[in-house]
This record gives sequence, structure tokens and C-alpha cells, in this order.
Amino acid sequence: MQWVKVLGGVVGAAALLGLGIILGHFAIPKGANQPASQELDLDPEILKTVMGQLDANRIRENLRELSKEPHVASSPRDEALVQLLLQRWRDPDSGLDSAGTSEYEVLLSFPSQEQPNHVDVVGPSGDILFTCRRSEENLTKDQEAPDVLPPYAAYAPPGTPQGLLVYANKGSEEDFLYLYNKGINLQDTIALTRYGGVGRGAKAVNAAKYGVAGVLVYTDPGDINDGKSLPNETYPHSWGLPPSGVERGSYFEYFGDPLTPYLPANPSSFRLDSADASGFPPIPTQPIGFEDAKVLLCNLQGNSAPEDWQGALGCDYNLGPGFRPDGNFSADSQVNVSVHNRLVLRNSSNVLGIIRGAVEPDRYVIYGNHRDSWVHGAVDPSSGTSVLLEISRVLGTLLKKGTWRPRRSIVFASWGAEEFGLIGSTEFTEEFFSKLQERTVAYINVDISVFANATLRAQGTPPVQSVIFSAAKQIPAPGRSSLSIYDNWIQYVNRSSPVYGLVPSLGTLGAGSDYAPFIHFLGISSMDLAYTYDRSKTSARIYPTYHTAFDTFDYVDKFVDPGFSSHQAVARTAGSVLLRLSDSLFLPLNVSDYSETLHSFLQAAQQNLGTLLEQQSISLGPLVTAVEKFDEAATALGQHLSALQKGTPDPLQVRMLNDQLMLLERTFLNSRAFPDERYYSHVLWAPRTGSVATFPGLSNACSRAMNTTSGSAAWAEVQRQLSILVAALEGAAATLRPVAEL
Repeated sequence: MQWVKVLGGVVGAAALLGLGIILGHFAIPKGANQPASQELDLDPEILKTVMGQLDANRIRENLRELSKEPHVASSPRDEALVQLLLQRWRDPDSGLDSAGTSEYEVLLSFPSQEQPNHVDVVGPSGDILFTCRRSEENLTKDQEAPDVLPPYAAYAPPGTPQGLLVYANKGSEEDFLYLYNKGINLQDTIALTRYGGVGRGAKAVNAAKYGVAGVLVYTDPGDINDGKSLPNETYPHSWGLPPSGVERGSYFEYFGDPLTPYLPANPSSFRLDSADASGFPPIPTQPIGFEDAKVLLCNLQGNSAPEDWQGALGCDYNLGPGFRPDGNFSADSQVNVSVHNRLVLRNSSNVLGIIRGAVEPDRYVIYGNHRDSWVHGAVDPSSGTSVLLEISRVLGTLLKKGTWRPRRSIVFASWGAEEFGLIGSTEFTEEFFSKLQERTVAYINVDISVFANATLRAQGTPPVQSVIFSAAKQIPAPGRSSLSIYDNWIQYVNRSSPVYGLVPSLGTLGAGSDYAPFIHFLGISSMDLAYTYDRSKTSARIYPTYHTAFDTFDYVDKFVDPGFSSHQAVARTAGSVLLRLSDSLFLPLNVSDYSETLHSFLQAAQQNLGTLLEQQSISLGPLVTAVEKFDEAATALGQHLSALQKGTPDPLQVRMLNDQLMLLERTFLNSRAFPDERYYSHVLWAPRTGSVATFPGLSNACSRAMNTTSGSAAWAEVQRQLSILVAALEGAAATLRPVAEL
């Protein structure tokens, strides 16, 4: 598929020329607004101008517009926001070089309007004794709109199971095993679980292994509200989740369109039959609010749950099964879970806006944020989209005035259908896999830009640490203090680095947002930026109204970020990082920072697995040597870079070194490393199920082999994983060595 189709609907010669960026038909632009020098570098004055023009009030007004109506993926309002983005990015005074859409036909899941999902307590004669809410309480008028999506578990199968209720804590395998070992018969029961601990879909998968017929999921106020549960303690009186609040979400195990794994969801692509697709919850599942969970849980009979299973509903949590006879229901009352979700094929759009690079138009810095939400989505994702629009407005204005054009191309992306499983971004990476791998410098993700207003939270791969730190050191933190964002950040979360001393902690990237296909599938250096809360003052696992009908503009304006100074801080941080990556002569990616990660993983393997591996005649020696080779190559490359920066390098020298920096992340990919993990091929950041915090493939394999005999297939897999690691690290070192060396 050509990019003319991807960015369909773009008109005018300038737009068509912009499309040529992605096609690869590049030409150094000519014209009054083009810099003449091939040595274009980051301009501190441009950076200062951009920082000064990013406006908190404009971000606030963006958010008001974006979140005024619910906009679930493929809904009319979602498509209206597509047009809003196109209008902004095609504006004659502040628009980009080109903008357009790419559309995919993907499998989504919605509750039935004709048969609403419901949860009832049913007496022995079939009479309904209690019914859980089917919609959240209308507290601010935002919850009563006709297009508010009722609470449901996306992709959960339809069904009407009925059985005795049991309490299964967070629904992990260990939780269900605990119940089983306690002698509780789980067959045909309904399990009540709370959010957290394991992924949404994993709760149903784990339950089904023990014969559970249906699953309920609720948010405990002890996990989200610091124990507060009364109406006058929660929104609209505070930022706490109201008792009727229900977290929606996707229960699909993987990411990307369920019917076209590894293929873009285009009309010509092969599609699985939905009955043959994997990754869906195996049993009916439905989320409920904690006010309803309290009625169910506080009437359970049976033994008291362990201390760490107790929550904040104001009663002792018992395990069940069934209700106690002296409570609200008779002992033989059961819970009925009626789920009527349906799978539908829908068109979902990505919106792409492009600023053409002046010197290296075939090198892309991609900045992405998803557009769709479960309801109004003021925090998730519209806080991010409001920042995205403000950054693109400021850069677009400079572009249209002819005072600036980046060295490399900038691609702004508004992804569709992220909430259903990172679908828009995954389809994009599937469709343009080779082109993106060859040409993408880095991916910047700003999904939720502001969880709360205490400090920066940054996640990313090690090479992006230095550019984030550099940006954060030059931007004032919100509030009255004179601290920079960096100095404020280091007060909240920090670590001791053997190289730098005390530095802020950079988190790792899992699969929680659209960076996942870029890092795990394509091996592109990636990051995720946001402002967040003070962990010492709350135990909330995320902001309280997450994925509920209470995540509204009013909620953000009053409680999350009054004045929008934290939104502005994120815009400045992300904008500074974007400019540094797109404009710097040499890419500000410090590959030597990977050495700390490698040594940390190696040390953990030696200390925790070394003796065990020796007993199986498996040596870590080759891995030690490979880490040393990486250190040497990274150090030598750093020295080469310093020498070039002191001289006057020719463009090809710059290009060759930048390619080494850009391509390092790709060397850690091995498509056969994790055959059971869809899209995961990065040998350093794949999911780790083993208990040892080391290289994930090695940790997982050792965990599975632990109780098997010598010479087993499980120990052979340990050896295979070790070989994969050594090959990846030696390949990484080879990529960093002088390019003339093979």
C-alpha cells in the first residue's frame, strides 16, 4: 500500500510532496524557508522560542473540545475528531507540510444495546434479589449522555453463567491455587476479583483453569482511593472514584487487530475467523462498581480471606462460596452474570501529520498519542492529544513563517482504537515494518500526559535517558519553586548510577500504550512521558476515575491539574525532546547507557542463577564476554563521536555515526526468541515471568526448568536462550564498531 493511500485525501502539490517523504522519493527542499547549510544543528533560539510559545490556556481549551463528548473508537465523535485533527494540521497559518488518514477494518467488541449486560443475585426460586447498576450514577450530567458506553469487558464472550460466589482477590494463578488448596470447589462458581495484580484478561484465563463459570471485576477503594469510599469523599468532592464508578477496558490478551496478527488490517489481508482467533477471555466477564461489590462481598460466607486480600469496603472479606444465611441473601442464593457483548468489524482511522526534514527527510522522529477513549476520556487520552495539538501548532506556526524547518522529518500520529489493544499503532507498524525499521530515529509517546501534578514520569529504553535528562534540566517545574523539572523529578524517584551518581529513575516499557509495537516489534528506541502523582502520598495504582464516565474535563480542571501548568510542563519536555531528536547534528542517543542495564542483568544472573546453571554444565562465560565486547564498542563509539564533534565532519561521517546510534536497538531483536509471545522479539524487554530480575528469556527459561531433570527439553531451552542473548549482544557490539569493520 502506497503512502498516497495512507494519507488519502491530502490535496495540493505541497501535500503530495509531503507524502513523498514516506514513499522515499526525497529531494532536498528549495525555497526561502529552507536552510542552506547541510550541517543544520539544534538552534537554542528556536528551542527557547518553542518553550515560550507552548501555552497552558490553549492546552486547556484543546482538552475542553476533545473531551466534551464520549468518543469510543469508530464512533461518530471519534471520526469527528479525525476531521478536527486534519483541520488543525492543514491550517494555512499553523499547519504542517501534509496531513491525512489511514483506515483499517478491525475487530472491535461492544455491549448489546438491545440486551444490556447485567449482574443479579438470584434466589432459589429464580426471583431476583439484587441487581448491580447497569450504568454509573449521574453526578455531573456527563454520565447521562446517550452515547456513554455502558460498563463492560471488551472481547469477553456472551453467556449467562450462574453459580455460587467466591472471592478470588486479584485473580492471579496463585490466588486461584490458594482457593483450591483451601478445599474450595470452584467448579461452576462466579469469581469476584479486584483490578490490579494481573492483567484484565488474565483474570478470566486463570479462573477458567479451575472451572469457574464467570468473572466479576471491581475496583477496591483500598487500591484506588486510599480507602475513601463514601459519596462525600469522592468525585465531585475530590478526585476519588465514586462508588458507582466502573473501569472499562479491553480483555484481549494481545495487541493489534485480533483477526490479522502480523498483517495490516487492509481489505486484501487474510483474516482469521473470529472463532479461530486466540487471546479472548474464555468465560463471560463483567466489571462492576465497588458499591455493588460491597453488597456481594460483605455478605459472603466461608473462611476469612488472608490479610493481604482484605480491602476497604468496611467489612471482613470472606472467601465463600455462597452467601451467609444471616446476611442480605439466603445461603442458597446464586449470582447470575449475563453478558451480551458482540464482535463487529469497524473502520478505525489513524491521522498522520508530517513536517518534512530539510537535510535528512528520510529519517523520521515519530510523536504519537491515541485519540479514542472509553467515555469522555479527558485524562486518557485527551490530556495527551491536547498537548500533541499544542506542540504541532507551535511548530507549524514556525514552519509556515519560514523561520524553521527540522533537520529530520517529524511525523505526528493520532492512533485509532488503542483502548481495544493498541490497534492503530500496531497496524501501522505491520504495514510499514521495513520502512519504519530502516528510517525511524525514535518514537515519543505521550498518552496520558498528566495523571497528577507532582512530578515527571518517564519510561524508555536506556539510550533515550540522556535526551530526556537534558530537556528536563532546562525547563522550570510547575509551582512556585525555582527547581527545574529534573531537580523536582529527582526528589521523587531516583536511583544511584555507577556512572552518573544520583539520577532520576527512568522506568521500563511494557505494553501499556502505543510504544509497545515500536519497541517490541520494530526495535525502535522509544519513550513515554507524563506528569504523575507523589507515590508517598497515595497508594492509587492509577488516577481514580480511569476508564470511567467520571474522567471528564471538569475532573481535570478541578482536581488533576488546575491551571494546566503540568500539561504545559509535559508539552515543553516532549517538545524539547522532539526538537533535540529532529534537529541535532548528531543524534542525542547515548548507547553507553545500555551498559548499566546489561551489567545489572548480568550480575543478577550470576548471583541468582550461576550455581544452578553450573550444576547443569551451562556457563555464563560467553555472556560475560559479550557484555564486555559491548562495553568496549560503546566506549569507542563515544570517543569517536567526541572527536567528530570537535572537528568539522563531512555529512557522510555524520550520517554513518547516526545510523549506528539509530540501529543499535534493532540488534536486540530476535523473532524466534519468544515463539509464545506475539510481537515480542526484543531480548532485553520481553515479558518476564521468572522471579530473577535478569534477561527475560533466561529468567523465564530457568524458572520453567528449575524442577526438571538434567538433559530435559527445559534445560535445552535455557541453553538456547543464553545463545540468543550472546548473539544479540555480539551483534550490538558489531553495530557500534567502526562501519568499515565486518
